[in-house]
Amino acid sequence: MLAPMKKMYDTSGPNVVKALNKRQFEAYYCSTAAEAVEKVLELIPVGDVVSWGGVATVDQLGIKEQLRQRGQAVIDRDTAKTPDERMAMLHQALGCDTFLMSSNAISEDGQLVNIDGTGNRVAALCFGPRQVIVVAGMNKVAADLDGAVARARHIAAPANAQRFAGKSPCRVIGQCGNCTSPDCICAQMVITRFCNPAGRIKVVLVGEDLGL
Repeated sequence: MLAPMKKMYDTSGPNVVKALNKRQFEAYYCSTAAEAVEKVLELIPVGDVVSWGGVATVDQLGIKEQLRQRGQAVIDRDTAKTPDERMAMLHQALGCDTFLMSSNAISEDGQLVNIDGTGNRVAALCFGPRQVIVVAGMNKVAADLDGAVARARHIAAPANAQRFAGKSPCRVIGQCGNCTSPDCICAQMVITRFCNPAGRIKVVLVGEDLGL
């Protein structure tokens, strides 16, 4: 990362954390990926059952492997042998102790913006798991809520569509088509503007470019 960009992240990141804390999120700024991994592991009690949504950021940081190495109980839908078993795991994850995810975008004033196709990830964010840990790189921070929604729709969704099968416009042409395609990955758009109960959602903001 270019030094001026890194300095900008380290200067602005703590201010975004302050904005998140004002909205009752429990937020932390970690300058490096290594610090972020350490913080996430610190926030997860060893006895917790952990699950996650489809989360490139957590994969990029190697957090899942770290959890397995310390013997953490996990619900991993990617280990399912059938579609029915996978769906059962998605439902089971809504009752886990700690749910890991990223956020498609975060506004500078501390609001989370997330888009889902199936809805399991945003469902867990809203209700169910005892705590949710959101890990996001500073590349996901937008100046305001409109900018965060635009990032989620026009950057995150078309990029994430490339990970999945289907023929949604954003997968085919790489741009949001504001579609109603059967393969649409934007069925649910959730803005989390306040954390209730206080502290249930932890946000670990990382001073690097992470995830989509």
